[in-house]
Amino acid sequence: MSKGLGEWDEDLDDAAADVAEPVESTEDAPELFYADVAAFVAEKLAPGYRRRFNQSGAITWCPQWWKHGEAISRLEALWRAWEFLRLDGATGMSVWWRDHADHHMSVLMSPDGPFSGCGPSKGHSSTLPPLPCEEPPEGLF
Repeated sequence: MSKGLGEWDEDLDDAAADVAEPVESTEDAPELFYADVAAFVAEKLAPGYRRRFNQSGAITWCPQWWKHGEAISRLEALWRAWEFLRLDGATGMSVWWRDHADHHMSVLMSPDGPFSGCGPSKGHSSTLPPLPCEEPPEGLF
């Protein structure tokens, strides 16, 4: 399926560069519980992070979250943190919820977050423009 002009974030190729490439497993590395971020979102995050959505737009979600570069990056970070912290039998899951899930999901689902304009019942809508940036003076960096 090809994406239509303006249908997806134009920076998805750049966002994909932010996503860690799968590391080949070594004998010391623990095996991943979820094969990829899509499996993590569908099988763990969505069923475990339930919210009531209403017309006020106080919180929102895009069922096509993978069309948002920021969402890909944040959800990938959530998945990787979960994979690491699940191995901590003491406080790992509490740390994951407090420091990772609640933080990133609040940003993603906020009224002015990357899913603004989208909704669970109406689906994906056009994306937001990137932040405006000016070229820094030559030699500054």
